[in-house]
Amino acid sequence: MRGMTADLFDGLDDVGPAREPLGPGAMLLRGFARPHETELIAAIEAIITQAPFRQMVTPGGHQMSVAMTNCGSFGWVTDRSGYRYDPVDPESGKPWPAMPPLFRKLAEQAAREAGFPGFAPDACLINRYEPGAKMSLHQDRDERDIGAPIVSVSLGLPATFLFGGLKRTDKAQRYRLLHGDVVVWGGPARLAFHGVAPLADGEHGLLGRRRINLTFRRAR
Repeated sequence: MRGMTADLFDGLDDVGPAREPLGPGAMLLRGFARPHETELIAAIEAIITQAPFRQMVTPGGHQMSVAMTNCGSFGWVTDRSGYRYDPVDPESGKPWPAMPPLFRKLAEQAAREAGFPGFAPDACLINRYEPGAKMSLHQDRDERDIGAPIVSVSLGLPATFLFGGLKRTDKAQRYRLLHGDVVVWGGPARLAFHGVAPLADGEHGLLGRRRINLTFRRAR
């Protein structure tokens, strides 16, 4: 039986994104997620009713400016004891909300479009940026298998994405990410340093003074 979910999946198959290479193993897919903005935002709102956004604390005791939550089999968390993936939300003591099928399909399709077929994410970090929030340059290396790519979806206010090399000292290039853009990196770029410059103030028609970022990973 074909219902709404199947129809959404068909729509993803029809998307023909503008591909913008960022380097070997890294690709920016302009507007890839935009056809399903309404469904994605509704799914995010449902998730945060179960697992609200929170500003986590790093092992060094710094409170992050970005608010976070998760969905999927595992959630990324940080506190004074370290960075890790956990199947349980430490605030509620319950499993993280299930990853919506549309999220999974979007991540799989974006990874395939960027040259990484067979991606099966089991974790989705949901980050909320408000004006002034930022993400310092870092590597995603808490995953057990770094053979899988990272898929990052931008919604809401524009952001300046910083994408560097395999060393923190490598110069990071700056890319303006708009609502619906998706960045995928893996292979030789999998451990590239990346971050987000402080978010400029503004007003987005669907998300107001916010940027929401979905980051899909294979944690286990």
